[in-house]
Amino acid sequence: MPIEKILILEDDLIVRKHLEQQLRHRRYDVASAPTLGAAQEYLAKDSFDLLIADVRLPDGESTELLRELQTRPSRPLVVMISGFGTVESAVECMRCGAFDYLIKPFSAEQLEMTLKKAEEFTQLMKVNQYLSHDEDSESGYELLGRAPVMEQLRELIRKVARTQATVLIQGESGTGKELVARALYRGSPRSHAPFIKVNCAAIPENLIESEFFGHERGAFTGALNKREGRFELAHGGTILLDEVSEISPTVQAKLLRVLQERELERVGGGRTIKVDVRVIATTNRHLEESVARKDFRQDLFFRLNVVPIRIAPLRERCEDIPLLAEQFLQRFARKHGVHVHGFKPNCLKALQTHPWPGNVRELQNVIERAVILCPDGESLKVEDLGLTKPFRMGSVGDDPGMEGSRLSTMAELERKHIMRALQVSAGNRTHAAKVLDISVRTLRKKLSDYALEERSEGAEAELAENEVVNQEA
Repeated sequence: MPIEKILILEDDLIVRKHLEQQLRHRRYDVASAPTLGAAQEYLAKDSFDLLIADVRLPDGESTELLRELQTRPSRPLVVMISGFGTVESAVECMRCGAFDYLIKPFSAEQLEMTLKKAEEFTQLMKVNQYLSHDEDSESGYELLGRAPVMEQLRELIRKVARTQATVLIQGESGTGKELVARALYRGSPRSHAPFIKVNCAAIPENLIESEFFGHERGAFTGALNKREGRFELAHGGTILLDEVSEISPTVQAKLLRVLQERELERVGGGRTIKVDVRVIATTNRHLEESVARKDFRQDLFFRLNVVPIRIAPLRERCEDIPLLAEQFLQRFARKHGVHVHGFKPNCLKALQTHPWPGNVRELQNVIERAVILCPDGESLKVEDLGLTKPFRMGSVGDDPGMEGSRLSTMAELERKHIMRALQVSAGNRTHAAKVLDISVRTLRKKLSDYALEERSEGAEAELAENEVVNQEA
């Protein structure tokens, strides 16, 4: 519920009590004050979502408080009420930042309409504030490909999108799981409602519960204000739980409750909040195996796996590589202002024979880099692609387990193997964890153990490349 706490500023006792009764009947938390001074005390010690204020009060006019509220970074919506309403008064209040203006006596229907408008406006503002900070790198991209598996995937999306069913999208890193989720959203009856994404692998474990469900003011150190979680922001729309396999068992249990009951409680709060959301989850792991290892709750898996969708890796649809490469070439040539005349024949052959462990995302990155490095007005050559050769086992001197004539320790081998995985994954930790068949949390711990945690992902990839070059030399 976007609006929870309401402050009434009204000196007439009868009107004030009547408003309190109406609002509490609608299950709002209500506080009331007869003067400007009392209202300012409330506003100083608590946060409110809505202020209903009489224009004229014993100690001044509410327009003074209205102007002062506009200077605050976090402020309630203000509805002004008056028994002596005039056009001039209404215009002055709206100029000062009022959301609405009601003339007393107003009916219960008028109040209901104003509250509804305020709820919708507050929800819209909170969603827009979230989206303004969301770096949507996949926006505008479509599911490309003519391979039979891609045609089957598009047909499945068309069937599932129009339903309200929970969907679990499984596929390797870089296959386009988020693109499938967005296609489901765009084809659904909720396409005009919010689409909220949560990257479960990127949020620290101690913060993910707050990100999911929100928190109350003072719930923990640093919680200076109430904050709505992603499920509340997605109310009426769709929420994408990206890499859902990375959440902790504690949060898994609370997520299960939301899926079953469609209700939640904020961290540090006791209020039960109803939410109406469609859930789409993605994972780059085989959740059945995670369930067997007791890393993922079986009951949560069943709740998420109502409609399973598997995305084929790029190596299973090599016939799509020329089409994808051409599309990426045109897109990045426009983006970077480079004139590139297609691909040399041997360049396309190299693209089709590469294993693409990073799938479509790796192909996209390779083409973008090649476009940037290609001389203006020429065609892309194999050298522009910069594709790394697969690691080859050779003689004892080339053995990665050997340091000169000394056998490497297990810790040294593990450290180098992790760095090679980061290199192959272009620094993407989620994909590196998949290559190593460990969780992202385990990978983070390993990086910390080997004093690599503070390095950027790009620095880790560069370090891995340097070590491989040194060994081959």
